[in-house]
Amino acid sequence: MVAGDASSMTESFRRSGEYDYDAPQGPYSQSHGYSAPVNPEWPPPPAYEPTAASPLPAAGPEPEPRRRRARGSVALLAAVAIVAAAVGGATAYGFQELAGKNDVTATGTSTAVVPAGKKGDVAAIAAAVSPSVVEINATLDNGSSTGSGVVISSNGEIVTNNHVIAGAQSVKVRTSDGHSYTADVVGTDSSKDLALIKLQGASGLRAATLGDSSGVQVGDSVVAIGSPEGLTGTVTSGIVSALDRDVTVPTDESQAQGQGGDGSWPFQFGGRNFNGDTGSSTTTYKAIQTDASLNPGNSGGALIDAAGNIIGINAAMYSSSQQASSSSDAGSIGLGFAIPVNTVKSDLAKLRSGGQN
Repeated sequence: MVAGDASSMTESFRRSGEYDYDAPQGPYSQSHGYSAPVNPEWPPPPAYEPTAASPLPAAGPEPEPRRRRARGSVALLAAVAIVAAAVGGATAYGFQELAGKNDVTATGTSTAVVPAGKKGDVAAIAAAVSPSVVEINATLDNGSSTGSGVVISSNGEIVTNNHVIAGAQSVKVRTSDGHSYTADVVGTDSSKDLALIKLQGASGLRAATLGDSSGVQVGDSVVAIGSPEGLTGTVTSGIVSALDRDVTVPTDESQAQGQGGDGSWPFQFGGRNFNGDTGSSTTTYKAIQTDASLNPGNSGGALIDAAGNIIGINAAMYSSSQQASSSSDAGSIGLGFAIPVNTVKSDLAKLRSGGQN
């Protein structure tokens, strides 16, 4: 712990005991010869042209050449429709392959998770997203760690911070409806402070909608949901205070088990260490800064936009040295940091492959 200021990664740690085409033109020309069709795939015109001595009957079927032309147009329309469907299907399939799961709800742009008339309504956002946020309890060699996670698939895939589960001997998860599960660590990426865990025997969970953090602006309203100090489903709100803040965290697993004396995860910001020395093995990521209240146990939880989309994974909080020294004064002072959700989405394939680093 450095003197003067200290801050806190937001997991709670306790030692033991704590995606048109141009339409074809009209009938063929009545002059000698004909013009080449615009589209080379259209059927050619008949090899002759009708004569004036043979007028068409007032009623009855059309001449065969005209019927052939009509069938050709219908065939063209069908072909275009098939091509369009194929393109759309390929796009969706490509995204699913990239994401790795059909039921992951992810968007490239903002999607209305809450009703349009309720956009920005904290109560509506909380009701829509809270079922997708869980509490995580990890058992370590020298105590326990409490954090949060975000459900990204109905069968129990959950994204959280690496520092929440690093070095865990076992991981237990409690959902918003009170159900408890044992979880397996699927993959970790300490370079981004991200981890993916999977609940055993889970199904039918509500997956959160992953938004697009590239569109986030300073001043945007946000909501944070997590389990500070084990208080599952705690909701706070605020705004985006800043973007692209450099937050440095340790990548050495032993740092997870050797946290600061106040049970806080060490990290660096502005060139200074907080909550202890981060060690020589570190990584830096660009974070979203928010004044939504974050406290120990919020790590791995959701930072949500006004439409109900996840735009970040809460990871760290800042607190003064005075607060760190007194449990009665400890708490958020409105300086929290979250990993942008686009970083999470770009890392999912690696995490699902079982990467461990």
